[in-house]
Amino acid sequence: MRIIDGYEPPERAYVEVPPVAGTGHGATKAPRGLLYHRYTLDTDGLITDAVLVPPTAQNQGAIEDGLRRLAQQALAGGDPDDGELTALCERAIRNHDPCISCSTHFLDLTVVRA
Repeated sequence: MRIIDGYEPPERAYVEVPPVAGTGHGATKAPRGLLYHRYTLDTDGLITDAVLVPPTAQNQGAIEDGLRRLAQQALAGGDPDDGELTALCERAIRNHDPCISCSTHFLDLTVVRA
């Protein structure tokens, strides 16, 4: 309470930073992997290029490969119904990216049986 009661707002809430052309990048660790981002600014401070590489994009190949193998094994080992196969595939995807199922409707499974 002493800190709150003694708080005095600064004269300015931010510091002016003049725009400078350049490129900056950074990486941060997220629970599901590494987030990489890079931005290029022009002399007016406008973003002219941006690259964002979220963990899902980095893991996409492994997710697809694992999903393909899992579905083939499940179908070869029996005849799961579409609901069971969908649930199995969703769990496999969440093993790579636990956030994807909450943020998107990420799986639309269609099984063509011969």
